Amino acid sequence: MAWNEPGGGKQRDPWRDSGGGGSGPPEWDALLKRLRGLFGRFGGGQGGGIGIAIIGILIAWCVFDSVVRVNASDTAIVLRFGHLSRLMTPGISFKFPRPIESVVKVDVGQVRQTNDQVRMLTRDENIVLVDFAVQYQVRDPEQFAFGVRDPDATLGQAAESAVRAVIGGSEMDTILSGQRTELMARAKQILQATLDQYRTGLVLTELNFQNVRPPQEVKDAFDDANRALQDKQRLEEEAKAYASRVVPEARGDAAIARAEAEGYKSERVARAQGDAERFNLVEAQYKVAPEVTRKRLYLETMEQVVGHASKVIDLSAGKNILSMPLVPEGTAPSPAVTAEAAGLTEQTARGVR
Repeated sequence: MAWNEPGGGKQRDPWRDSGGGGSGPPEWDALLKRLRGLFGRFGGGQGGGIGIAIIGILIAWCVFDSVVRVNASDTAIVLRFGHLSRLMTPGISFKFPRPIESVVKVDVGQVRQTNDQVRMLTRDENIVLVDFAVQYQVRDPEQFAFGVRDPDATLGQAAESAVRAVIGGSEMDTILSGQRTELMARAKQILQATLDQYRTGLVLTELNFQNVRPPQEVKDAFDDANRALQDKQRLEEEAKAYASRVVPEARGDAAIARAEAEGYKSERVARAQGDAERFNLVEAQYKVAPEVTRKRLYLETMEQVVGHASKVIDLSAGKNILSMPLVPEGTAPSPAVTAEAAGLTEQTARGVR
């Protein structure tokens, strides 16, 4: 039989008769009645439904606002009544609903970039245009969120100041030459020190001078000066190459000349010592046998002198006097033969005396 089937007395209430004769309505029914009565005081008898809807919306909003999802590249800063409470790591976390706690998310994994062009005066009073680019990341989320009002704008102004400090303290030739890397390193160091001083929470990853050039008004004159500088460098390199080729050759020739001079010196000294020793020996022999020694010296001298001359055979049995030139006609006597013959003759003469 159904619970509301007619007959058998009054209708049965499933909430009351559950389990066989319950003593009263369940607690949920009593709770709903109390809520209905509470909201009925504010909005009359029909305002209870609106109040329940409002309560449900508030509860849903509190639950939804208490759950925070933090991305992998973000760091969440939790503020409790405006003061820093804690940091949230990537993932799903919970907090008190607003206005008790609020969350500020900072993307610490993003590589940010800013570009700018500045016209400035160098140390040697030349004007130059510099295009530079700065790449940076968030290192300290707390400082980035609360250290300065606009960290990105602050970095742009600090970057321009650092570039002006470096370019203004350098000359045009230094800026446009191969020392640009050193200038960029100095500018990066100055900029990072400024960011740390202002507590921006930013860290530099790169600072580049993308283009450094003179103004358009003086470009032609600058190009001429640049070509002259390149010609100067080319001539210097050619001179260095010529010097590196010629200097070793000259040093080699000088070493050869010194070696030849030392050899000639040693030879002349040895020959002079040998001649002196030989003369002493001949002198000793001459004292023992003067006639024999004189004749032997004469024969040796004539052998050396006539041995280099043309030979003439006389078959006329002494009837004719023939000339016997020491050297062939039309040729000059050999200097070595002449000098040697003169030396031997002089030695012979001294020995005879």
